[in-house]
Amino acid sequence: MYLLRRMEITSDMLYKAKAIRGFCHLYDGQEAVVVGMEAALEKTDSVITSYRDHATHVMRGGSVLEVFAELMGRVDGASKGKGGSMHLYRRQANFFGGQGIVGAQTPLGAGLALAHQYNQDGGVAVTLYGDGAANQGQLFEAFNMAALWDLPCIFVCENNHYGMGTAEWRAAKSPSYFTRGDYMPGMQCDGMDVLAVRQAFAFAKKHALEKGPMILEVDTYRYHGHSMSDPGSTYRSRDEISSIRQKRDPLEHARKLLLDGGLAEVSDIKAIERDVKKQIDEGLGQAKASPHPPMEDLWANIWKAPLGAEMRGIDSSHKQRLPQ
Repeated sequence: MYLLRRMEITSDMLYKAKAIRGFCHLYDGQEAVVVGMEAALEKTDSVITSYRDHATHVMRGGSVLEVFAELMGRVDGASKGKGGSMHLYRRQANFFGGQGIVGAQTPLGAGLALAHQYNQDGGVAVTLYGDGAANQGQLFEAFNMAALWDLPCIFVCENNHYGMGTAEWRAAKSPSYFTRGDYMPGMQCDGMDVLAVRQAFAFAKKHALEKGPMILEVDTYRYHGHSMSDPGSTYRSRDEISSIRQKRDPLEHARKLLLDGGLAEVSDIKAIERDVKKQIDEGLGQAKASPHPPMEDLWANIWKAPLGAEMRGIDSSHKQRLPQ
């Protein structure tokens, strides 16, 4: 969790220094969700999520180098520098990426669950979405198909209580998202407690494999705004953010459990923090040294043979042809 926290704080600084351009959705505050989830899953299970996907990539076995390089558009990035913040993938660990369209990953997650069922491989598909996407129509279509076919799918609503500048109470008649399944069971857990998340996912996986899909709502909180273009303080108070940090921060909760339970000394935690900072510095240095993709890669994976076409506005030798 500390690695993910430092990675996102560093990404924040890189964006403000204009080393990262475009969209960038940070995950700090929600670390216990993805860490607890991975503690209950295997890499043979499938995961698909929204555009807030940096931490998910790392927890599926990716590196901070791949995250930083992708954010800066470098070839060592998870998507070779061509996807950016919202499109990290790790196919070898069944991470099917971040999705830029709100809620679009939910029917894809049902499809991944169908593949597990068809192949009889014993895996489940985890489909993560936010409270902002919980009112999207395709989610309910996915619910229906998953329940109809008893698919091994866990629909996970990461309820951080705010969509893009809009509080949940302004967007949802019923913010009890775990009850939205109608014909499938739902469960809610504390998304700021990594152990509670682990237990909830372990239960949900067992249920999905034996009885079919279910909804898991994790009650969490994002510290940054919706994206880097959102200060995150116009629709909620700074006192609210500060209160969550003081009372429910997932890292501080885990630290307290370790120290109070005699499972670690302060020196042990300090050693972990030093090691994490070293990993972050090394990953960032390698990402900055990574080159940008060559211009010809603009055509890769788009057309098999571009037929000598030119990319207007990209090729400096291109001369605009005006009609006679």
